[in-house]
Formats: sequence, C-alpha cells, structure tokens
Amino acid sequence: MTKKPFPLVVLLSIACILAGCSSSGDYIRFQGHALGTTYSITYKTPEEAHPEFSSMVTRVTGQCLDRINHSFSIYNNHSLITQLNHNLTRQTDSLFRIVFKRSREISLQTDGAFDISAAPFFDYWGFGSEKRDSLKKWNPEEIKSYTGMDKFYMEDTLFYKKDPRSSLNMNAIAKGFASDQVAAGLSRLGITDMLVEIGGEIVCKGVNQEGKPWKIGIDSPKDGNVHPGESIEVVIGLTDKALATSGNYRNFYIENGKKYAHTIDPRTGMPVLHNLLSATVIADDCMSADAYATAFMVMGLESSKSFLESHPGLGAFLIYDENGVFKTYATNNILMNL
Repeated sequence: MTKKPFPLVVLLSIACILAGCSSSGDYIRFQGHALGTTYSITYKTPEEAHPEFSSMVTRVTGQCLDRINHSFSIYNNHSLITQLNHNLTRQTDSLFRIVFKRSREISLQTDGAFDISAAPFFDYWGFGSEKRDSLKKWNPEEIKSYTGMDKFYMEDTLFYKKDPRSSLNMNAIAKGFASDQVAAGLSRLGITDMLVEIGGEIVCKGVNQEGKPWKIGIDSPKDGNVHPGESIEVVIGLTDKALATSGNYRNFYIENGKKYAHTIDPRTGMPVLHNLLSATVIADDCMSADAYATAFMVMGLESSKSFLESHPGLGAFLIYDENGVFKTYATNNILMNL
C-alpha cells in the first residue's frame, strides 16, 4: 500500500489570495502548505458574497485541514491516530470513524490490496514514521501476525485492537478525505464552482473560468519526475467528481543497486514488483478515489482492469511499462485530451 507523508503540524501558508476585494463571479485562487504537501484551491465567488468572503474561505479551509491533521497525522504525537497506535486511548472522533469504516469496506472489496493496518510494514521498509535502519531486526513474518483489518474493531465510539503491537496508517486515504472535507466546507459557504487539490488529490465542482469542465493534467511516471506539471501524459476533464493518483516514481530509494518503491503489498509485506507505474482513479468522492488508486498500484494492471470492469461507477487512467515503452489504459467514462 502507498504511504503518503504527513507533517508534525499543519502549516497554513497562503501564497496568493485576494482578501476582501473580490467581486461576485470572480474566480479566486490561493495555495499553501498543509499535511506535509502543497494545496491549491480555486473557486468562484458567489453572488452577493460578503466583503470578507475570501477571508471566510481561508478560515474554513484552515479549520478543515487542522481537524484532519489532528485525527490522522502519524507524525503528530498528540494526534488521535498516534494515541490509538500507542494504546493511550480508545475513544475516537467522527472523522476517524468515517475513514476507518470506508477503509474496511475498500479492504474487503480489494481482497486486502488496500489495508490501513499495514503501518508496521511501512516502518520496516523505511516509509513510515520510524527510521529504517533501527527496524531491520524485525521479522516480516512476525509482522504479518499482527497486521490485517481483522485485528481491529469498533464498538460505538470506542476502538479496540486484538494485538497491542498493531497500528494504523491512513496516509493513503486521508489526503483524499481532506479534499472532500474542504470541498464540503466551501459548499456550505455557497460556493458551487471550485477545484480543491491537496497533494494531487482533487475534488471538482461545477465548471472553470471558461464555463467548461476543470482540466486536470496527469503526470508522466518517469523516475525522478518530482515537479508536478512539468511532464504531462494526458489531460482529463472533471466536473462534480473526484480524482486521485498513486505511483512509484517519486518516493523510492536504492540500496545495494536495488530499487525499493513505497507501494507495499499488505498481503505479503513486500514492495510490489509489476509493470503498473501510475494509477489515476475518478470517483464520486476523493476518499474512495485515493484508496482505490493505492489498491490498484498493489494489484497491478490486469487485476485493476478486472476490478474496473466489475465496478463501472469508477473511472481510471492507468500507465504501465511494456518492454520499456509507456502504454496506457483508460475506461470509457472519462473525458481526455480536452
């Protein structure tokens, strides 16, 4: 499963915002840093908006991101997930319960390809919150004995673990959920046209400045392609949908001449080795798109195609390697190359 980084605290750094001077119908864009990544939000100011409307948008965005950080950051010693992982509490909050329930559902649907209980494997391979060198003494076979969604259960608002060594990492679903939460907060302010993007996980509502679907560029999965938008494979049109992408080309390390990518198969505890390089999923909500994109990177090309055939409500754009050449697969329910 793909691990995605979260920071110690939320850093709400607004790079560009027109505060208190926007007119109804204007499209405003602001961006910053949060949840260990960047974010960018573009929205159309509603008719008869309050003069301080843009400040209200900023405040609502910050509040949403702060709540996500408090619930799901494995790097925050005071976050809920850290407290649960260290057996310091059993009490959960409403955000945690939503994501835990959906994570369990998608884990069952994907036969364990998506599994938030694989946190100990992330640590073992050096993609978690612990230093890799200090954890190599662990035995992967032993780790398997206390991973798996069957090791956890909920009773009302209380969370229980069957083995105290078990732990969770929700980074492969929480950024998508964060995008959903921010978009919902902005919708409550009366915004109907928006694009919310947090670390590449996107929610689009309505239309863009041209009155057309929002245009989303999908990066080419070249190793070391660390600058989003620098090398685009395809452009996808999106409205009233969510989109998330997972890939192995930005988070990996090489040790003794061997590449270790950050997509870990929770069923084996091993980094995946197949020809699927990037998985982009379109769904009704970004939490689901985020999780399915992660699952596809674990499942590989053929299993992902089979899954998509039996789940026509999802859209997908997959990039894979065939004898050193990039090839693509796309479902017929997405708009491309606008």
